[in-house]
Amino acid sequence: MKPVRRVESRTVVLPVDNIDTDQIIPARFLTTTTRAGLGKHAFNDWRWRADGTPNPDFVLNRPEAKDAAILVGGHNFGCGSSREHAPWALLDAGIAAVISSGIADIFRNNSLKNGLLAIVVDPSSHADLLAQPGERLAIDVATSTITRADGRTIAFTLDPFVRQCLLDGVDELGYLQQRLPLIERFEARA
Repeated sequence: MKPVRRVESRTVVLPVDNIDTDQIIPARFLTTTTRAGLGKHAFNDWRWRADGTPNPDFVLNRPEAKDAAILVGGHNFGCGSSREHAPWALLDAGIAAVISSGIADIFRNNSLKNGLLAIVVDPSSHADLLAQPGERLAIDVATSTITRADGRTIAFTLDPFVRQCLLDGVDELGYLQQRLPLIERFEARA
């Protein structure tokens, strides 16, 4: 995992509440344990028509969504079954952050462990972000703030341990491996 310190991008807005993990990545694509290639199946049943052509009405297929790395989703984003493939698919599709007024706990934890920022903001800020598709945002992990195009900031909460792992680009195991010399010294004293 690469360190996640700052994400700057335009937003793409998907104002649908209760987007579940099966909508993010349908179960029929969970046949792999690798991340590469899952992005083409992100929101598969919304992005693609039955004949395999792109659905021009789906927000991620529109020209203004090209290279947008911040997804502002509806409330209760990532609900449903636990599947690590959901954040993998979003990351592989170029999404670096998801912002909502509510993100399902398991999805949020899986996302943060894999380097996908899953950010919960207050309902008023969320409504304002939903109303401003394409707005340029800067997300700063160290300060847990989102800076809007007009300079206003929105604060969000990250567990200090999770923040440090993101900044270092490690998961829990990587965090422990970084501290192996300290652990070995401690064990040697026992």
